[in-house]
Amino acid sequence: MVDDAERDALDAYSRVVSGVAARLLPSVASLTITGERRGRTGVVGTGSAVVFTNDGFLLTNAHVVGRATRGTASFSDGREAGFTVIGRDRLSDLAVIRADGATPEPAELGSADTLAVGQLVVAVGSPLGLSGSVTAGVVSGLGRSMPAQSGRAVRIIEDVIQTDAALNPGNSGGALADSTARVVGINTAVAGVGLGLAVPINDTTQRIVSALLREGRVRRAFLGVATSPAPVPPELAGRIGRSRGVRIVHVESASPAEAAGLRVGDLIVTVGGEPVDDAQSLQRRMFADAIGEPLAIITYRNGAMVDVIARPVELTDG
Repeated sequence: MVDDAERDALDAYSRVVSGVAARLLPSVASLTITGERRGRTGVVGTGSAVVFTNDGFLLTNAHVVGRATRGTASFSDGREAGFTVIGRDRLSDLAVIRADGATPEPAELGSADTLAVGQLVVAVGSPLGLSGSVTAGVVSGLGRSMPAQSGRAVRIIEDVIQTDAALNPGNSGGALADSTARVVGINTAVAGVGLGLAVPINDTTQRIVSALLREGRVRRAFLGVATSPAPVPPELAGRIGRSRGVRIVHVESASPAEAAGLRVGDLIVTVGGEPVDDAQSLQRRMFADAIGEPLAIITYRNGAMVDVIARPVELTDG
């Protein structure tokens, strides 16, 4: 039997979820992607997208639009508009599209940097073609990594949000929002039962979106490591004044990282003289201005500090 305190808690939870849904549902579109398949033009995919500007730009997943250039966006108020793909970035799984007609009021973008494990989040999208669907759950994990396809190579998307909010095919490109209806992530993958992933909205994401709006692509520096958040050993924490770092979990063959002598298991302490305590700290350095430039990296290995100089190359889509 539900007591008064439990009933009040459930009512408060319902009010939060319904409030987020009321605010975000108009701003989330159901996408139909048009392209060629076996020599014929037609529907090649579906997904979701989030209006984020007043002049018709929407944010979605790169894998939702694929190599297509056009499609149709449908909104909860019944309006439809054709759209054009402005730019896509497979390495973050983000894409920007622009509607050809009027769009509803944009959603407010928040910051995933404020999220905490256990925090309530709400997913809004069009799973299985069912537009305007809402599910709720919690942040199950932060700082996760997931593979992304870039040409024939597999890269790693860092700093992904893990949630148990129910996600299904078609949710991709939809909004993951906090309790105030601010979009803190773009739903990107269903990794298993009770396990969904979202690309975070943060400073790095904003830089990627700006590049897509400006140039239609993102020029990146490539180092060739995959990392995971890790605690700093006590003996090191006292020296550097931090309790967190990132540990190298993969070094790509024939990469600048391998050439510089970086190894799996190294704990990255600083990059370019700046502290590194999460995946985003490293990602922020891997844009066009780092290509071909010497990059000083300090790692902690077998109880000692190790200095290396890497020279990132331009990441190519192949």
